[in-house]
Amino acid sequence: MKISIQINEGPYQHQASDTAYQFAKAAIKKGHEIFRVFFYHDGVNNASRFTLPPQDDRNVVNQWAKLGIKNVDGEPELVVCIAAALRRGMLDESEASKNGIDANNIHPAFRISGLGQLIEAGIQSDRLVVFGD
Repeated sequence: MKISIQINEGPYQHQASDTAYQFAKAAIKKGHEIFRVFFYHDGVNNASRFTLPPQDDRNVVNQWAKLGIKNVDGEPELVVCIAAALRRGMLDESEASKNGIDANNIHPAFRISGLGQLIEAGIQSDRLVVFGD
């Protein structure tokens, strides 16, 4: 089964990201395909490369990055909503450059794109599972 996931909550304020990650791991282990993970609303904070949890805590960003969810071209399919990201100060290299900002904070395992990617995920997948409000 081809599954896409939408995450609407940040990594440390809510259980949604942890639950989605465990769900994705279990689905992959059972032989299912994770087509895309779409981070929306506060969920875009799951993509911050500057997240530094204490050593005895889980690193949610690195957990998602290590899953290695990519498309057929090898591009990351951990997709961050551009509108939600920009509202929260989350920028990749392209958006930082375009907006005259000298730094970016999106982890390289993630990519920024629009809501069309979420719609495509819903169309292309057998299931779209949403975590968080």
